[in-house]
Amino acid sequence: MYCVPRFLYAILLVLAAAARSLADQPAVGANDESLHRFLYVGTPGIQNDMTLGGQGILVFDIDRGHQFVKRIDSPAGKEKPENIKGICASAATRRLYETTPAKLYCLDLVSDLPLWEKALPKGCDRMSITPDGKTLYVPAFEKDIWNVVDALTGEITAAIDFNSGSHNTVCSFDGQRMYLAGLRSPTLSIADTKTHEITRTVGPFAAAVRPFTINSDETRCYVNVNGLLGFEIGDLTTGKKLAHVEVTGFEKGSVKRHGCPSHGIGLTPDEKELWLCDSHNQQVHTFDLTADPPKQIQSVALRDQPGWVTFSLDGRYAYPSTGEIIDTKTKQILTALADETGRPVHSEKMLEIHFQNGQPIRVGDQFGLGRMHVLASP
Repeated sequence: MYCVPRFLYAILLVLAAAARSLADQPAVGANDESLHRFLYVGTPGIQNDMTLGGQGILVFDIDRGHQFVKRIDSPAGKEKPENIKGICASAATRRLYETTPAKLYCLDLVSDLPLWEKALPKGCDRMSITPDGKTLYVPAFEKDIWNVVDALTGEITAAIDFNSGSHNTVCSFDGQRMYLAGLRSPTLSIADTKTHEITRTVGPFAAAVRPFTINSDETRCYVNVNGLLGFEIGDLTTGKKLAHVEVTGFEKGSVKRHGCPSHGIGLTPDEKELWLCDSHNQQVHTFDLTADPPKQIQSVALRDQPGWVTFSLDGRYAYPSTGEIIDTKTKQILTALADETGRPVHSEKMLEIHFQNGQPIRVGDQFGLGRMHVLASP
């Protein structure tokens, strides 16, 4: 019988011990004290209602039950309460951006200090940033242009003008395309981020496009449209509308804001489910996207009328604008956001940011984008 030499046996013991030690270690970042996952929430994020979180940027600790951490004293709305229209960030440049109807604001993510503010022509709405952190596409406040802005300086470098009622903006994960939706247009427009020109459109949909989201390989868009309690699906490759999906078991009715039955739509990061806001019935409805057509599966009752929904980067939590934290698997409400005084926090402008050793290393997005084909989010 072959016997393992004594020296080799000793080496094997050491290797086995090392393997056991590695196996006992948590996944990278799971319990890493230097890694922190935070939810950044811009307020007032429901029109200019100061009762739903006050004014500022509120930070919550995702890994500690979404406990309140701090309030960043943002210059936005200092003179008078102004609705935060959009929020985005870049880990590459360590910057956070907010818009109000009048201005674009830039803050340092490490020091929390304001860097600059710019009043852009025709105002500002819900913007998006390229993954390298260099360029912002900022829609004018429901006007006819998107301003292309140098994200480091705030200077305007170009403008896209196609008179659609500029409103919502999503950047592709590779940074090559911007998806532009206007309040007066039934089509979704796609711009090249190098030329800043519209290269193609998707639709037309049944009515003007409101909130929308896309999957990670950029083959599908999912859109809210005026008058519809439900959503429509577009093919980003052919530009055609593919499907019209209505919520069953609920009736349309009056809404407090936004003027449409479903304002707020998002994909779970694995792209298996779509979550849809229903303002009148104070619900968020979930759909199974692995079925064709998408199958309505479950609804979650909320404490107020929702106008937006997004998700944590790991897909564990859903964040409707009404402030509840929902477990995406069980569809159970775990807790709800509250500020330092215990006041309920509602906002349509929130995103996740990860810090390691005090430095931002990863950022999420205010839109509920699909992430199935994205190995590392910008």
